[in-house]
Amino acid sequence: MNDRFFALSIAGGRGERLRPVTDNRPKAMVEIDGKPIIGYQVDWMRAQGVTDVVFLCGYMGKMIEDYFDDGTAHGITAHYSFEETPLGRGGAIKRGLSLVPEDVRDVLVANGDIITNQPLDPIIDLHQTSGATGTMMLVPYPSQYGVVESDDQDVVTRFIEKGSLPFWINAGVYLFKRQIEPLLPDVGDHETTTFQDLANEGRLAAYRSTMAWTSIESPKDLSDITDQIREGRLTLAGS
Repeated sequence: MNDRFFALSIAGGRGERLRPVTDNRPKAMVEIDGKPIIGYQVDWMRAQGVTDVVFLCGYMGKMIEDYFDDGTAHGITAHYSFEETPLGRGGAIKRGLSLVPEDVRDVLVANGDIITNQPLDPIIDLHQTSGATGTMMLVPYPSQYGVVESDDQDVVTRFIEKGSLPFWINAGVYLFKRQIEPLLPDVGDHETTTFQDLANEGRLAAYRSTMAWTSIESPKDLSDITDQIREGRLTLAGS
């Protein structure tokens, strides 16, 4: 039995909404308080027992390889899957899985712009007990506006900054059985293909997380999480 724990980090994004910061680097290499986004992610993965990370590289992917090298300095073994032409996230995952030994049972997959402190053990427990082919982490849908509450006399009672809507969204963190590989598209997105099929067949499990999570989508996201880390309001592995 292979006791190595593999993770795939989808790190090929250009980060158009973060320009001009991403004019000279891939989105995953944008820095937060002196460390790239993907550096925080790898720290989290390592803290959860991940031994090997396959970086799915696209736009300026050599910069990711230059940063992690063989992974030794970051406490992992690093592997790299480079796209010659865009494969889409599903195609990138499928290609990356070819670098994972066939006897590895489950693989962690995460979007390269995700930062979280969610422990993996409860997700692994659900994944294994459910028998699902894939398990996805869900998080509350964050509101882009402040929420105002009022009573039945139309008196404002409180303000909630950055509240959550009563919905759950895909957090971009998954556990996949190794056997998912042939179900993934050669080119395309797994969310619009593989996930739809798995959901129709009842083979996709959902873990609801209320731990810290953010997807870096805008300069404001960068500013907010930088402030949280510097002020000690957010504790991440390695920070």
